[in-house]
Amino acid sequence: MARSTSQLQPINDVWEWQLLGRCRDRSGIQFFHPDDDLGRISRRMREAAAKRVCDNCPVRRQCATHALTVGEEYGVWGGFSENDRTILRELGWQDALDRRGFADVTTLERRLMRARAKARKAKERREQGEHHSGRSGFDRRPT
Repeated sequence: MARSTSQLQPINDVWEWQLLGRCRDRSGIQFFHPDDDLGRISRRMREAAAKRVCDNCPVRRQCATHALTVGEEYGVWGGFSENDRTILRELGWQDALDRRGFADVTTLERRLMRARAKARKAKERREQGEHHSGRSGFDRRPT
């Protein structure tokens, strides 16, 4: 089905926000993990540093909206990591768009916090159940 010309926008209007990002003059390594970086701690530290850059970025909402809309698979976009965006896609995020069509990042951050708290509680309940039932997740009997 062909698009009508009323749906087309000048490319500059669609991508201009990227010129205003606080990440613009920074190394991509801070926002995208290098292929040889296999450590969880270094990845968490890199993501936390990237998210701090995003915190006060003037185009954070546009960036987060872009990443969620097009399904960016890699890197930190709009203050959300790959894992964050996966969770948001599973939970749903479109209802957090404002009148201009940009993501309300505060609402999305709260949604992530609630989902993580719920997952932590479920994990704690499982671990307590294993502890009380005498199961520890592996068999300690000698072979």
